[in-house]
Amino acid sequence: MKNILLSALLCAAFSATHATAQNLLPLPQRFEKAKGAATVKAPETKPLITDQTTLQSVAQGRYTQASEAYSLTITPDGINGKWDNPLGEFRMQQTLAQLRDDKGNLPLCTIEDSPAYYWRGAMLDVSRHFFSLDFVKKQIDVLAQYKINRLHLHLTDAAGWRMEIKRYPRLTGLGAFRTFDSWKTWWDGRKEFGGVNDPLRRKYVEEGSADAHGGYYTQQQLRELVQYAAQRGITIVPEIEMPAHSEETLTAYPELSCTHEPYKQADFCPGNVATYDFLEHVLEEVMDVFPSVYIHVGGDEAAKASWAACPRCQQKMHELGIWHPNAEGTLANGEQLHKLQAHLIAHMGDFLQSHGRKLIGWDEVIDENLSKNTTVMVWRNADFAADAVRNGYDVILSPGSHCYLDGYQDAPNLEPEAMGGFTPLEKVYGFVPGEALTPEQRAKHVKGVQGNLWTEYVPTEAQVEHMFYPRMLALAEIGWNGTATKDYPAFRKRALAEVEALRARGVMAFDLAHEIGDRKEFTTPIRHKASGAKVTYAPEAPYNTTAYAAAGDASLTDGLRGSWSYGDHRWQGFIGGKDYRFDVTLDLGRKTSFSSVATDFMQMCGPEIFYPADYVVSISDDGENFRELGRMHRDSEKTVNPDVMTFSVSKKAKARYIRVQATASAFGGWLFADEVVVK
Repeated sequence: MKNILLSALLCAAFSATHATAQNLLPLPQRFEKAKGAATVKAPETKPLITDQTTLQSVAQGRYTQASEAYSLTITPDGINGKWDNPLGEFRMQQTLAQLRDDKGNLPLCTIEDSPAYYWRGAMLDVSRHFFSLDFVKKQIDVLAQYKINRLHLHLTDAAGWRMEIKRYPRLTGLGAFRTFDSWKTWWDGRKEFGGVNDPLRRKYVEEGSADAHGGYYTQQQLRELVQYAAQRGITIVPEIEMPAHSEETLTAYPELSCTHEPYKQADFCPGNVATYDFLEHVLEEVMDVFPSVYIHVGGDEAAKASWAACPRCQQKMHELGIWHPNAEGTLANGEQLHKLQAHLIAHMGDFLQSHGRKLIGWDEVIDENLSKNTTVMVWRNADFAADAVRNGYDVILSPGSHCYLDGYQDAPNLEPEAMGGFTPLEKVYGFVPGEALTPEQRAKHVKGVQGNLWTEYVPTEAQVEHMFYPRMLALAEIGWNGTATKDYPAFRKRALAEVEALRARGVMAFDLAHEIGDRKEFTTPIRHKASGAKVTYAPEAPYNTTAYAAAGDASLTDGLRGSWSYGDHRWQGFIGGKDYRFDVTLDLGRKTSFSSVATDFMQMCGPEIFYPADYVVSISDDGENFRELGRMHRDSEKTVNPDVMTFSVSKKAKARYIRVQATASAFGGWLFADEVVVK
């Protein structure tokens, strides 16, 4: 235990401009403030970890929560700090940098501190859009200030391979460059080039070509990044996607796909021995550059499109005892294909383990045959955390509902285009890790939390920072403090101060001070003439009962309207229907006079939620014979940002039954409605 009385303070390069202890972020485990303030004059020096043993353990990620612990007492006589490990001293210096104002004032206080979780991560997708090494270093500086200790780099995906692999030069010579800088333009295409979602538009081009957009990091640059991050208490965790999200690889080396054709496959062929050789050789170079004990292999969203018909895959499944063809000679169900993927993942896990490393994969990798040192990064929901734990695996929690930072954080119609969904700061802060697990399971298997920024709709460095901050600060607080007791108003006050400080230093954080917030309709229940009315849904146009049932049959007259998130359990989703995708009848109980019928619909083109084309209102006295009251038409048009539109028919009438129908847009997709308002 080091015990040092400091007469001067070494401040972080990003020294805070505020001195009140209430602005500490993340909060320490125990903080006691005394009256008065001490003044310490010190040079503006950046604290870095310099001890070589500690640097090595940080680069590898082989340290414990206890090694980050420290205690701190500030008295009029000076600063008394205690720690067992230089990493603990570094965390203490980060706290001191936040406490100190620009005049050198420090509050008299006592702090006892250690992290709640071993893994406090941030993921940056550098495949969909490539970002410079200097920009990544800038994010390391910011993340380190808030005691984040992992930076997960999503280095490979269809949009570009971003790491130099010397054995396979075409991964970067071709796979790192594409025809358009914007992922959206490249992925979806433009009408003049063959229409939306045209795979022929997703072209890769040779490095140095006039129309080449993209880039990659050399191995020397990545070694430099590893060292830079370790000096700031952060481990770099690389991700190499397999077996899916590999279009760039399978265009550069098409012999690794089932069809051996470029531009045709997204998944490696798990029946081909060359696939395993290739991935092992790639991982050998990855491990040579990245000391991290944890290597992420992806494992998510594999379509497995050609596996069932591939002779090599069939032979591999036969060898594994999982080949059970139906009468047509194809697989009877997807479980056998899952087992084939599990074999590939287990093989790579064993390979990594033989080199002293551990495999991390997204929660689709869960299977009972993986090595028990596997860690599952849970991105879907709590059920998968429980499934992973039942199989004996550790988990890192990063559910899309709270930890995906590619969704809108404020009113979507006024924000830059994003992936979709609504994930404001308050929702991120409200995340409670491991709610579906027992206390014993959480203590044994939950290793930490992580925020993920996928960059399909994040093309610039400024927008990365806009999406990261302050939402990563909420996850930093959860990861370090644990926040067993939530106090969002107090947290928001501290976050406001941090945003102001970040923006003053040129970090383009979201302007939290001018946050608009959720739809006002979401926060204010409505009463109208159909409140509580019985709703009958046409059998041929039911709502989706799997995920978007909202309050079931009561949803459209319960007075509760939706937020900016279609998954908020107030919006009701409709995907079926022949003539009408939305077809409901309201029973008002008796003949009632009214002058308008209106329904809010959401449009969010990313997840294929569109406004209806036609909205039709009909009325009846007996519930059997209806006459049309009026209709509203809207030409189908894709919009950049999500929004909500009220579809209505205004006409005085008197009836007991009101039938409301809506047709799908020209694009098909979903209809989402929240209330049928009768006035």
